[in-house]
Amino acid sequence: DLKNLAIGRLLLDNIPHIKAYWPMHTPKLAQVSLNMGVNDVDGMVVEEHIYHMAGAETDQEMSVEQLVSMIQSAGRTPIERDALYDTVREYPA
Repeated sequence: DLKNLAIGRLLLDNIPHIKAYWPMHTPKLAQVSLNMGVNDVDGMVVEEHIYHMAGAETDQEMSVEQLVSMIQSAGRTPIERDALYDTVREYPA
């Protein structure tokens, strides 16, 4: 997964945002992916069902505080954005 995300960043340089979906990749891999070219962690999942019905063992939800902490621990600044990628809220680094 990390290799695909990193290669995606290199080959898709005309696409501004590469997303890591933490319920699929696990929170730890989503965090590591922030140093592999990913600049968007899909986080506002209230309760994920599809991957879990297929056997995913990650948690089904993550609080905003947990998500912000995960991004900050990766050395990044968490920024909440709307569907058009306009900044809604910027959290301290």
